[in-house]
Amino acid sequence: MAERQKWEYMTVFVKAESALVMDFLQEGWDWKEGVPRNTPESMIPRLDAFGDQGWELVHMQPVMVGNHADVLVTDSGRGMAGWTSTYFCVFKRPA
Repeated sequence: MAERQKWEYMTVFVKAESALVMDFLQEGWDWKEGVPRNTPESMIPRLDAFGDQGWELVHMQPVMVGNHADVLVTDSGRGMAGWTSTYFCVFKRPA
């Protein structure tokens, strides 16, 4: 029987912040109304950097992060909603 592939995993919060990568954003898109402050495209350079290190993105979810790196979980029945520019990302690469 063939040996099963082993994986290494990494979790990280990635924040969408246009100000940090404004040159990248202005070169890649034609923003008619100006670059939005928290556009998801601002995460591309950081995600690409992980990819350059061999990491594959396998999950990405918007989250609200507390002061202790805890994640706010809401009950959909309560109708709670909020805005966030932070995403919880899970990556994997061969071990």
